Amino acid sequence: MGAASTSSSFICSSVSTVILFCIMQMQKSWLSSSQMHTILGGYLGSLLFIVLLTAVGNMETLVFGARFHTRLFPEVVLCLVASMVASGLVHRVCSTTCFIFSLIGLYYMNKLVKSVAPVQAPSSSVTSKKKK
Repeated sequence: MGAASTSSSFICSSVSTVILFCIMQMQKSWLSSSQMHTILGGYLGSLLFIVLLTAVGNMETLVFGARFHTRLFPEVVLCLVASMVASGLVHRVCSTTCFIFSLIGLYYMNKLVKSVAPVQAPSSSVTSKKKK
Protein backbone atom coordinates (compact mmCIF):
# COMPACT_ATOMS: atom_id res chain seq x y z
CA MET A 1 0.00 0.00 0.00
CA GLY A 2 1.44 3.36 -1.04
CA ALA A 3 1.39 6.78 0.46
CA ALA A 4 -1.81 8.80 0.51
CA SER A 5 -2.28 11.49 -2.09
CA THR A 6 -1.89 15.10 -1.05
CA SER A 7 -5.61 15.82 -1.22
CA SER A 8 -6.63 12.78 0.83
CA SER A 9 -3.87 13.52 3.35
CA PHE A 10 -5.14 17.11 3.61
CA ILE A 11 -8.69 15.90 4.28
CA CYS A 12 -7.60 13.30 6.86
CA SER A 13 -5.32 15.70 8.72
CA SER A 14 -7.94 18.48 8.69
CA VAL A 15 -10.60 16.15 10.09
CA SER A 16 -8.10 14.86 12.68
CA THR A 17 -7.32 18.43 13.72
CA VAL A 18 -10.98 19.22 14.33
CA ILE A 19 -11.59 15.92 16.16
CA LEU A 20 -8.55 16.37 18.45
CA PHE A 21 -9.55 19.94 19.27
CA CYS A 22 -13.11 18.85 20.07
CA ILE A 23 -11.92 15.96 22.26
CA MET A 24 -9.63 18.28 24.19
CA GLN A 25 -12.46 20.75 24.77
CA MET A 26 -15.03 18.11 25.70
CA GLN A 27 -12.63 16.47 28.17
CA LYS A 28 -11.30 19.74 29.58
CA SER A 29 -12.31 19.02 33.18
CA TRP A 30 -10.86 15.50 33.09
CA LEU A 31 -7.61 16.62 31.47
CA SER A 32 -7.08 19.23 34.18
CA SER A 33 -8.06 16.95 37.08
CA SER A 34 -4.56 15.58 37.85
CA GLN A 35 -0.92 16.09 36.94
CA MET A 36 -0.73 13.05 34.67
CA HIS A 37 -3.92 14.06 32.87
CA THR A 38 -2.50 17.53 32.36
CA ILE A 39 0.62 16.05 30.78
CA LEU A 40 -1.65 13.90 28.60
CA GLY A 41 -3.44 17.10 27.57
CA GLY A 42 -0.12 18.58 26.49
CA TYR A 43 0.66 15.44 24.52
CA LEU A 44 -2.72 15.70 22.78
CA GLY A 45 -1.84 19.32 22.01
CA SER A 46 1.40 18.20 20.39
CA LEU A 47 -0.54 15.68 18.29
CA LEU A 48 -2.79 18.57 17.32
CA PHE A 49 0.33 20.49 16.25
CA ILE A 50 1.52 17.58 14.08
CA VAL A 51 -1.80 17.07 12.27
CA LEU A 52 -2.34 20.83 11.91
CA LEU A 53 1.13 21.25 10.40
CA THR A 54 0.42 18.33 8.06
CA ALA A 55 -2.86 19.92 6.98
CA VAL A 56 -1.20 23.30 6.36
CA GLY A 57 1.65 21.71 4.43
CA ASN A 58 -0.72 19.70 2.26
CA MET A 59 -2.93 22.72 1.63
CA GLU A 60 0.09 24.74 0.51
CA THR A 61 1.15 21.91 -1.79
CA LEU A 62 -2.33 21.81 -3.32
CA VAL A 63 -2.53 25.58 -3.76
CA PHE A 64 1.06 26.51 -4.66
CA GLY A 65 2.35 23.30 -6.23
CA ALA A 66 4.76 20.56 -5.26
CA ARG A 67 7.83 22.82 -5.29
CA PHE A 68 6.51 24.90 -2.37
CA HIS A 69 7.91 23.85 1.02
CA THR A 70 6.75 24.50 4.55
CA ARG A 71 9.08 26.89 6.36
CA LEU A 72 9.85 27.53 10.01
CA PHE A 73 8.23 30.94 9.84
CA PRO A 74 5.32 31.46 9.43
CA GLU A 75 3.82 27.96 9.01
CA VAL A 76 5.53 26.03 11.80
CA VAL A 77 5.43 28.90 14.27
CA LEU A 78 1.74 29.64 13.62
CA CYS A 79 0.78 25.97 13.95
CA LEU A 80 2.77 25.76 17.19
CA VAL A 81 1.09 28.87 18.58
CA ALA A 82 -2.36 27.58 17.56
CA SER A 83 -1.79 24.23 19.26
CA MET A 84 -0.43 25.92 22.39
CA VAL A 85 -3.49 28.18 22.54
CA ALA A 86 -5.76 25.15 22.15
CA SER A 87 -3.85 23.41 24.95
CA GLY A 88 -3.94 26.55 27.07
CA LEU A 89 -7.73 26.53 26.85
CA VAL A 90 -7.58 23.23 28.73
CA HIS A 91 -4.92 24.12 31.34
CA ARG A 92 -1.85 26.37 31.56
CA VAL A 93 0.49 23.45 32.12
CA CYS A 94 -0.97 21.70 29.05
CA SER A 95 0.36 24.58 26.99
CA THR A 96 3.87 24.18 28.39
CA THR A 97 3.97 20.42 27.90
CA CYS A 98 2.47 20.87 24.44
CA PHE A 99 5.42 23.11 23.56
CA ILE A 100 7.95 20.56 24.79
CA PHE A 101 6.29 17.57 23.12
CA SER A 102 5.78 19.57 19.90
CA LEU A 103 9.47 20.43 19.67
CA ILE A 104 10.34 16.76 20.13
CA GLY A 105 7.77 15.80 17.48
CA LEU A 106 9.08 18.47 15.12
CA TYR A 107 12.61 17.14 15.51
CA TYR A 108 11.55 13.61 14.59
CA MET A 109 9.33 14.85 11.77
CA ASN A 110 12.26 16.77 10.30
CA LYS A 111 14.50 13.73 10.70
CA LEU A 112 11.93 11.53 8.95
CA VAL A 113 11.48 13.95 6.04
CA LYS A 114 15.23 14.21 5.54
CA SER A 115 15.61 10.41 5.48
CA VAL A 116 12.74 9.94 3.00
CA ALA A 117 13.52 12.85 0.68
CA PRO A 118 17.12 13.98 1.09
CA VAL A 119 17.77 17.59 0.22
CA GLN A 120 19.78 17.95 -2.95
CA ALA A 121 22.39 20.62 -3.11
CA PRO A 122 21.78 23.13 -5.87
CA SER A 123 23.93 22.41 -8.87
CA SER A 124 26.63 24.97 -9.26
CA SER A 125 27.55 25.97 -12.75
CA VAL A 126 31.30 25.98 -12.82
CA THR A 127 32.68 27.82 -15.77
CA SER A 128 35.94 26.54 -17.05
CA LYS A 129 38.31 29.02 -18.53
CA LYS A 130 40.71 27.87 -21.16
CA LYS A 131 44.28 28.81 -20.60
CA LYS A 132 46.03 30.45 -23.51
